[in-house]
Amino acid sequence: MFIIFNKPYNVLSQFTDSEGRETLATYIKQKGIYAAGRLDRDSEGLLILTSYGKLQHYISQPRYKMAKTYWAQVEREITSDAIDYLRTGVKLKDGTTAPAKVQLIDEPDIWPRNPPIRERKNVPTSWIEISITEGRNRQVRRMTAEAGFPTLRLIRVAIGPWQLGDLQPGQYQEIPRNELLQTLSEQTGVHNPEKMLE
Repeated sequence: MFIIFNKPYNVLSQFTDSEGRETLATYIKQKGIYAAGRLDRDSEGLLILTSYGKLQHYISQPRYKMAKTYWAQVEREITSDAIDYLRTGVKLKDGTTAPAKVQLIDEPDIWPRNPPIRERKNVPTSWIEISITEGRNRQVRRMTAEAGFPTLRLIRVAIGPWQLGDLQPGQYQEIPRNELLQTLSEQTGVHNPEKMLE
């Protein structure tokens, strides 16, 4: 089984929580599936869940360099110098990040966040699209903060060839096995996709 899910804000990327916080179990009732990688509780958007262990490993392990693409709303009007810095590698405490693909985008036509972001009067915001291949903890937020433009809202819109599409928060879509095999073969370069689905 392979599911793409639009994880709402403030939902954990797991099915149980000892502290009573909201989890995936609110939205997904299928058993035996697990998140391929994580998405922070305060981030939104695409989360892949699958019962295929090898495929889960392939998607979640940074060494396979599967790009993860985000829309980030940042504080203030981001400068071209800051975008260049994000593109070439940002110096973080755990080392310099790998180069990222970054571009300024118009505000996307998406669902309102609940609760809304904290907005300061007279302080504009801007949106960027950023693609990274690493998997460091809270990496995009740390990168934009280091560049001087803290992230206010973060939405993951793609993982490799899989995209969020029109899914609304809390909605999910199961990808049929034959479609999954075709995508793995054509768009990821996996030579023997059937092995991934054992």
